[in-house]
Amino acid sequence: MTSTTSNTTSKAYEGFTAEERAAMKDHAQELRAAARRGSRADKAAEAERDVLAKIAEMQDSDRTMAERLHAVITAAAPALAPKLWYGMPAYALDGKVLCFFQSAEKFKARYATLGFSDQARLDAGPMWPAGFALTEVTPEVEAHVAELVKQAVR
Repeated sequence: MTSTTSNTTSKAYEGFTAEERAAMKDHAQELRAAARRGSRADKAAEAERDVLAKIAEMQDSDRTMAERLHAVITAAAPALAPKLWYGMPAYALDGKVLCFFQSAEKFKARYATLGFSDQARLDAGPMWPAGFALTEVTPEVEAHVAELVKQAVR
């Protein structure tokens, strides 16, 4: 019996990208840092400092957008706690990430993303957006983000 080989080429799984591995390492570091922190107030203050430091490290356009989004999100939903999530600024409700900012640079993407987790109450029928591409944060974008965040925490 002879064996035949297929002439079709299939991409073999090559594992995670360098950016994905870096995000996983960031997350492991975040978990270790959170475990070392003391009181709840200390944890919250340190987590916000970590978020602001991560934003400060970003490239100019991503940093500007992340700073504006941080201000809008924390003003629109004071119950959300800033924290790092896979190396990205994120905002959690009762310890669960509700929304996050993914810089374009982090995953070498064309645009930055404001994403919402399944914890966000954005339900609008059988299908609704949970991620938004961002190229700049205008006053209109700020207003839309504020409304989305308010809806997400209801």
